[in-house]
Amino acid sequence: MLRFISSVPALFLGIALLISGSAMLGTLLAVRLTAAGFSAASIGAVLTFYSLGFVAGTRLGVPVIQRVGHIRSFAAFAALACVSVLLHPVYLNGPFWALLRVITGFSMACLTVAIESWINGRATPRNRGKLLSLYMVTYYVAAAIGQYLVGLAHSGSPLPFNLIAILVVLSLVPVTLTRVEAPTLSASERMGFRALYRACPTGLVGALASGVVNSAFLAVGPVYARMVGLNVAQLSQYMAISVFAAMVLQWPAGKLSDLYDRRRVLVAVAGATAVASLGAALAGRLSTPGLFASSALFMGFSAALYPISVALTNDFMRYDQVVAASSGLLLSNGVGTCVGPLAGALVMQGFGPDALFLFIAACLVLLAAFGLFRSQTTPDVPLEDQGSYVAMQVPATPVMSELDPRNEQFEAVAQAVQPPESSADGHTQG
Repeated sequence: MLRFISSVPALFLGIALLISGSAMLGTLLAVRLTAAGFSAASIGAVLTFYSLGFVAGTRLGVPVIQRVGHIRSFAAFAALACVSVLLHPVYLNGPFWALLRVITGFSMACLTVAIESWINGRATPRNRGKLLSLYMVTYYVAAAIGQYLVGLAHSGSPLPFNLIAILVVLSLVPVTLTRVEAPTLSASERMGFRALYRACPTGLVGALASGVVNSAFLAVGPVYARMVGLNVAQLSQYMAISVFAAMVLQWPAGKLSDLYDRRRVLVAVAGATAVASLGAALAGRLSTPGLFASSALFMGFSAALYPISVALTNDFMRYDQVVAASSGLLLSNGVGTCVGPLAGALVMQGFGPDALFLFIAACLVLLAAFGLFRSQTTPDVPLEDQGSYVAMQVPATPVMSELDPRNEQFEAVAQAVQPPESSADGHTQG
């Protein structure tokens, strides 16, 4: 046991327990609010506050961890998250639950920053890519398991909330007992939206659109599922399969961007995702297997939008700008996650449950149109000059962008050749 808790797997176990609990909680709250008779718009508003808390936590959590240390800050935020989970069944009230969602989101962001910085501290040039891939697989598998656990959500029972609290508390065991030395955590530099847009408009818009469409489905997708007649057990399977597809399908979609012009691949993936979304809208009331299949395709393709946007943006960045650009793209994606749940819920309330997927499809069509316009009006990056695609999950923190193995590749090239003139110097590129 001591050998295990002194190794990196202990950190992955900790993040897996946290992600399982967080994924289960988000879907469980949507189910409970729907059963309690809350409107779709009210549910979307409540669930949006998690994204607000998470984005704030990625910005404000680093100074706290720097001041008190990784172990103590992890224990403190785990306790805060656990208390917020257990308070939900005490008082079912929209504003109260919104406040709890802010606290949970902020705590989860700080916990994720702590673990990701630990993992990043153990990375070497030889294992960096493997660590990032393992982290992504762990994230998606844990999230899918959390969705399956929602099947335990019996009406009015506090058992699911207790289970989530147990998962959060259990994450303390491998993390606080680990003997892995805590790394030095520094505040990451972030490139502003204006500079990012000048450098690569398509990448910035892609990151934003990815946040909108993914968060709209993950947050209010369970509400949609209940409105079209799925029971809780079917709903949990529906969400779990969709999340698992996000892990499996983004690799082949993303790898195409290494073989062809990246902007055109982004346009094609956005278009395919829009078609899958329209398929889900049509299948929702007609065929449960069709709904499962089309939603899995939708999530699988949409999960590739953000990493392709990152890879595209990197193609237009100087070697010393990559980490700052990735941090800025994460914030853009975070802004999208704050918009998606509320916007999706509002269109559902105004036009019916199928409008959720119609709204998502509309966002994707706009992204595809913008990318197509950019590809026709500005020059492409030659294939030989494109960087490599790296699969990743969102939401994440700016710390995880430092684990990207492309960073060391850029640094190695920077030492061998003269860095090109900055692409963020006021000239529009991508």
